[in-house]
Amino acid sequence: MPPSTTVRVPGSSANLGPGFDALGLALQVHLECRFSVANRLAIQVQGRDAAIISKGPDNLIWQTALAVASRAHRPLPPIDLLIHNEIPLGKGLGSSAAALLAGVVIAERLLNLGWKHGRILNEAARIEGHPDNVAASVLGSIVASAVDPGGLTRSVRLEMPPEFDAAVIVPNFQLPTKEARAVLPDSYSKADAVFNIQRAALLIAALATGDKNAFPTALDDRLHQPFRASLVPGLSEILRLRAPGLLGCALSGAGPAVLVFYERGCDQVTDLIRQVFALHGCTTELIGGGICKTGLEIY
Repeated sequence: MPPSTTVRVPGSSANLGPGFDALGLALQVHLECRFSVANRLAIQVQGRDAAIISKGPDNLIWQTALAVASRAHRPLPPIDLLIHNEIPLGKGLGSSAAALLAGVVIAERLLNLGWKHGRILNEAARIEGHPDNVAASVLGSIVASAVDPGGLTRSVRLEMPPEFDAAVIVPNFQLPTKEARAVLPDSYSKADAVFNIQRAALLIAALATGDKNAFPTALDDRLHQPFRASLVPGLSEILRLRAPGLLGCALSGAGPAVLVFYERGCDQVTDLIRQVFALHGCTTELIGGGICKTGLEIY
């Protein structure tokens, strides 16, 4: 190994409305980890939410690296780990998926496993339990993914149409994924399944061709957003918003952040979402910059 290695992972927004556990996109916020072999484990944390990221051996990144090493039946040496985080924690922007990916890369490099990005993606998706966030963070841009019967993740990357743009509105409270998943039903009707299949297919076609006429119908969903609306003040109103230049909104991952699709040059429509949150007593932050195209970087 070189004296130190850096892994840079973008945050992500998953589901994109109807694409529950299947669609995701990479965001312009990152988790960056610089690491090197040391005599003992030492973790430093900088950046966003640094105070709530563990600096001890229970750190999620380090625990993931240990899990990968255990699966490979190899001991993992201690490291100096410097974490610089830009991704809000517990807000639906893929912070845990980014941490898992960083941990997988750390183990891969320390053990010289020779894994390509595809193998890193598979390992992280196996640990995460679903591929949407990790696939977007590895490949960048917009990604559709599925796990085959053998447990391998199959992913296809799409580019955002040049006439579209995206941003995320982040409210001032956390929503644990466990809590957001707990409100979902165990089964769905045939009508609701068909409803989402139609709209997921429509969304992919619209993103592939740049057809704005498919919106906002292409973002409609019956599998997760209606059940999570009670956990996110203002979400129901936000999903119904219509305005010139606004293509539509979707809960970002498990929430509470909201992903906004809009026509390029119409950035002002994001103010509408922030106003709805404000009416419900929530201050917000705008994460703009569009979609991250680079995905996972190791250097």
